[in-house]
Order: sequence, then C-alpha cells, then structure tokens
Amino acid sequence: MSLDAYRTLGRSGLRVSPLCLGTMTFGTEWGWGADVAESEAILDRYLGAGGNFIDTANIYTKGHSEAILGDWFAKRGGRDRVVLATKFCGSLFPGDPNAGGAGRKAIHQQLEQSLRRLRTDHVDLYWMHFDDPHTPFDETLRALDDLVRDGKVRYLGVSDTPAWKVAAGQVEARLRGWTPLVALQIEYSLAERTVEHDLLPMAQAMGLGVTPWSPLKGGLLSGKYGRRRHPEGEGRHVPGVSKHLTEANYAIIDALEAVAAEVGTGVAQVALAWVLARPGIASPILGVRTQSQLEANLQAMAVRLDADQMARLDAASAPAPIFPHGFLQNTRHVQQSGATVNGVASDPWPLAPKSDDERW
Repeated sequence: MSLDAYRTLGRSGLRVSPLCLGTMTFGTEWGWGADVAESEAILDRYLGAGGNFIDTANIYTKGHSEAILGDWFAKRGGRDRVVLATKFCGSLFPGDPNAGGAGRKAIHQQLEQSLRRLRTDHVDLYWMHFDDPHTPFDETLRALDDLVRDGKVRYLGVSDTPAWKVAAGQVEARLRGWTPLVALQIEYSLAERTVEHDLLPMAQAMGLGVTPWSPLKGGLLSGKYGRRRHPEGEGRHVPGVSKHLTEANYAIIDALEAVAAEVGTGVAQVALAWVLARPGIASPILGVRTQSQLEANLQAMAVRLDADQMARLDAASAPAPIFPHGFLQNTRHVQQSGATVNGVASDPWPLAPKSDDERW
C-alpha cells in the first residue's frame, strides 16, 4: 500500500489516498501545534509522497489552518490535484447565534469565509462537523444540495452525528433527489470501538466511506504510553489522555506491543494498520505536529497483520455489546431453526430514484 494507491470514497467516484492528512495541528493559536514552516514541510512531504486527501475545518486554530493551506496552494499550485475537505458548524464569532450550526444562513456564511481563507472557489468535500440539535436536518441537506448545484461544493459528508439521523437524512436525500452523503467521519481506534454497534454498519449500508479521526486515540496508542511509561507533561497538547490510562487500555497496549514485536515495527504503526484493515474504512485521518510523526505514521501502510494477529487485537479491545445487538445474537436460532445461512443484505440503493419525478 502507498499513498497513491487511491480508493473511491463511499458510493462515489471521488478518489482519495488511504491515509488522509488532518490539519487540526496547523497553527499554534490553540497553544500547541505546528508553526507555518513546519506545517508547510508536512504538506510538502505528504503531497510529495502521492497523498491527495487533506482535511481541515473552519474553526481549526481559529481559521489559521485553512489560511495556511490557502497560502501554500497559492504559492505552490496544484490545488486541482488535491481533494480538499473542510467543515462547518463551529462558530468563530462569539455572541452571534447564526455564526455556527447547520442552518442555511450559517452554512452559506461559513462556506464563504472558508473559501476566502482557502483561496479557492470550491471545496471538494464539505462536512457537517457535528450534529446540530436546533436545525431540522432537511434544512441542512437542502442548503448543501444548493451549494453542490452552485459548484461551490463537490461532495458531502457528515461527522460526529448519531447513526439514526444520518440514515434518515440519507434516505430523504435519495427520495427527494438531493445530493446524497458519501462519507462519514467518526472517532475510531482500538481504544474506541463503540461505533461498531451502529455507526459503521449504517455507513456500509448507506454507501458512506468512513474516515476515522484519532486512530491513535489522541496519542494513547502511539507507543509513548504503557504500564511503565507515563511521559512527563502528557495531556498538554491532547487534553484528557490521562483519563484513558485504564486497565482496559493497558491491555490493548500490551497486545499492540506483542504484535509490534512480532512484525518488527512500532505500536503506532500496528494500531494504524489495524484501522486500515477494518471493513468499510476508506481513509484514516492522521493528526501530526512534526515531519517525524508523519513519517512514522506513513510506515503503517507497509504493515501486514495476519488473521491471528488481527484476532488477538480484536479480542483485547472488543467493546461490550449493547442492546439490541447482544440480545439479537441469541435470536438467530429462533429465526433459522438450525439451518446455516450466509450472506448479507444487498445494496439498498440499486434503483434509488434521483428525483421526485422518478419517484412517482
């Protein structure tokens, strides 16, 4: 695997690299992160290695992350070769109720500000950053469809939103002939697998490519931490790491260290390789502050885990079942009466209508 072994993102023709470069670390306005020179060096290395998928957000480092990207492409060129993704929902203007969120007015204002900072006339993938409980989702989806029709946005995705809401929105978009979602961005790692209950199966059923954020759990699975390794100042740039230093996570780190020793690589590389090998995963998002961190993360593409190693990592990190999934596992015999049944449900959208006229 290499960065130029591109994958299509969800049920779309958009080609992206198997590892996405996250840029929440670009800029030092939050008291940590990479300065402009280091950010540009990281971009040089990622794009030079064939990477083409860059993820940012309007609120990252108070807008500076987008500005760094815009300035880099203005100086170096190559904007059209990159899949540039940004997000809306977060507010940069305290006290203004319409400066953030997913309402029509907010979306249009946020996109115009992002385009100005990015110094481009369109974004390739526009994410709803997180669920907005105060805006009807159909208003959000209709506003986003307008942006696609206007040519300011190419594809749509959603991040950090309940599975039921994403599924309902995807069905409504399909039935009304609006632009469908093609991607889902969620936290996913060996230390955060609860998304396997509903969000991941929903994404596969709805044609959404998954781009996990924090695949190393904020550095917890980077190799810096262990039963006898607690770096001084931990949590300084990723608040809350200490609360994840639990017995359950130490067991995961133990399993990672054992597999890493067998493979001859590092803990971080194994943790990333595990995420890359999971069903439905399109492109995990790397969050790095230095070139050396990027180099270490890119090495994960060379790691191959066999079935036994995957099974051991799965066992060490398996999330406890929740209702109704645990209950339903015990109902198979009632449905099948001892018969063996294999296979999965077929594509739910083979003949999905593209407009209201087709629907009726």
